[in-house]
Amino acid sequence: MPSYLSEPIAAIATAPGRGGIGVVRVSCPDPAPFVAGLIGRSLVPRQATYARFMDGAGEPLDEGIALWFPAPRSFTGEHVLELQGHGGPQVLQLVLERCLELGARLAQPGEFSRRAFLNGKLDLAQAEAIADLIDAGSREAARSALRALEGEFSRGINTLKEGLVRLRMLVEATLDFPDEDIDFLQQADAWGKLAALSAQLDAVRARARQGALLREGLNVVLIGQPNVGKSSLLNQLAGYDAAIVTEVAGTTRDTLREAIQIEGVPLHVIDTAGLRETDNPVERLGIERTWSALDKADMAVLLTDAQHGVGEQEAGILARLPPIPVLTVHNKIDLTAEAERVSADGREIWLSARTGEGMALLRRRLLELAGWQSAGEGVFTARTRHMEALGRAGSHLLAARESGRQLEFFAEELRLAQEALGEITGEFTADDLLGVIFGQFCIGK
Repeated sequence: MPSYLSEPIAAIATAPGRGGIGVVRVSCPDPAPFVAGLIGRSLVPRQATYARFMDGAGEPLDEGIALWFPAPRSFTGEHVLELQGHGGPQVLQLVLERCLELGARLAQPGEFSRRAFLNGKLDLAQAEAIADLIDAGSREAARSALRALEGEFSRGINTLKEGLVRLRMLVEATLDFPDEDIDFLQQADAWGKLAALSAQLDAVRARARQGALLREGLNVVLIGQPNVGKSSLLNQLAGYDAAIVTEVAGTTRDTLREAIQIEGVPLHVIDTAGLRETDNPVERLGIERTWSALDKADMAVLLTDAQHGVGEQEAGILARLPPIPVLTVHNKIDLTAEAERVSADGREIWLSARTGEGMALLRRRLLELAGWQSAGEGVFTARTRHMEALGRAGSHLLAARESGRQLEFFAEELRLAQEALGEITGEFTADDLLGVIFGQFCIGK
């Protein structure tokens, strides 16, 4: 472990601004200098003690509650001192500066959580769940992050790793004793165990995919010709007039992003300029930005006027789209006297963005196309790197299944699958990746 990770650190642990209570947190190998220099008397472990926080001359800086959590039974695994005082920015800064005078340095973003991970108090998935819980944008996202923090995701990963270890032992025993008459793999049903592990991995991936949707959300781009109702549809989804709507074709000249939630799943809906041939340089720039937004989109919603449906212009747009899910929305059924409906294949919806008829069908279909099922009790938050690692593990298990009787390849694919899963919990993690992960945390956490 680098030496700087054993230095005393301190930070304000509460959000910036004024509040009733503010917390300064210290993590250190030896709390004695901080307790003596700030409080002047001993503290009982895990017992709130009213105290005055003193400066170097013995003058009070603030008064409040002091809490001491001895190592290793603390959040970071080191001695942790929490000073709970008044929530004024200047008061908290004075207490923090006193901690720095006593030998601490200012904590880096996420350094308390990083020390908790390095000291074995949390695995990496749990540490990331702390940031996800703080940043949660919905109740469902907060609940799924809490499940990951409590170890539900990690338990699923560890169960898979344990199964892989047992299967590797069987394979490697066969490799170590090639002259034995006993086929260890056949007797132990190694192929059946591999199939069971693949099924378990698929189940974990499905739950993680739901959690990733709650955390990351989806980029949904509204496209179509001018004046088909893209801005009206955005306003219906947002629940207020986020975009200007007029009868003039080409009103929208730039992309407009609006964040909404459907069943707790965040959707970043992007209204774009109408796609058509034009000599107007401003409108052409808006159209270029539309295609640029589509390159980063998770899903596209192609709007048409229900009075004419999908024509030559729409077909040209569809031909240029990247390989993403596309939902065709036939708008303005209030002008055609049609009823709201979804096509048999689920790829088309008829609605009215002006009256709101059919919007419930659209919301439900957007979630279905995204792969959302429900925020059930088993959903835990997951990140893109988790999903990539699970995908690699699945590929290695598939390769192991296809290796046949080539046991060296079979054993190697099992090892690589175990290593991919270990990246999720931090068993196999590079220091530079840790720096990126914890660098995104807030200071004081």
